[in-house]
Amino acid sequence: MKLASFTTEGRASYGVVEDGNALADLGAIAGAPRDLMALLALGQPGLDWARSTAASAPRLDLAAVQLLAPIPAPRKFLGLGGNYPSHLAEARKINLVRTPGQAWFNKQVSCVNGPYDPVHLPRISHEFDYEGELGVVIGRRCRHVRREDAMDMVAGFVVANDLSVRDWQMRSPTHTLGKSFDTHGPFGPWVVTRDELPDPHALRLRTWVNGELRQDGNTREMTYRVEDMIVELTTAFTLEPGDVLTTGSPAGVGGLMDPPRYLQVGDVVRVEIEGIGAIENRVIAEG
Repeated sequence: MKLASFTTEGRASYGVVEDGNALADLGAIAGAPRDLMALLALGQPGLDWARSTAASAPRLDLAAVQLLAPIPAPRKFLGLGGNYPSHLAEARKINLVRTPGQAWFNKQVSCVNGPYDPVHLPRISHEFDYEGELGVVIGRRCRHVRREDAMDMVAGFVVANDLSVRDWQMRSPTHTLGKSFDTHGPFGPWVVTRDELPDPHALRLRTWVNGELRQDGNTREMTYRVEDMIVELTTAFTLEPGDVLTTGSPAGVGGLMDPPRYLQVGDVVRVEIEGIGAIENRVIAEG
């Protein structure tokens, strides 16, 4: 299934995307969970309900609704840095190296943005960069997960753009400030459930800026697999339904080109992942 959150005629809802142009409005069903995060919290029974109920739910034209981030208010939004050897290789040009082990950072949840909404060029910096990434949406509350059980904790996958303000990112090893500016966490366009994407480690990932291909990688290149990430994180703390993990980016970011090619007002960034879809965001001046 493709599960989307959206607004229509001033009403927020969620539903199942069908055939790329129709939307079964689950939120319009009496007694439905209040939102997509509440649906995921029900676990497999919730997904089964969505699948069976979609057939009788009211239909909407997908083009007539505004898609939101599938999880508009996740409890956690976490990013893994330096997970593609190709990105690490380009980072070495400026003497950046990855520390041993998994290097996680927080993206504050206030940065969450819709898959087609504009993103702000900050007033404080022009070192604004893109990072196309596979996103993982957690489907079960979990702690101390064994590697062989880790994929059972995943509800599905999204396309993400880990937008980064590079000078603010490098002010601290945590990266949190530079990764968390408002509007700098677009993801979507929907959650593709795990049963429809059995191998998230064999997906082509591409990023374009104004139609120019900048990143062209594959999730098979990731140093740490999704299972490794879930084991690592749940050793430290509980993951909850609706939490979003971004999994790293391949080579081709603008800040590491020679000379750097940072995003400017008017630029359009498109990130596409095989089997999931694409998000596209235009850069505007910060208001």
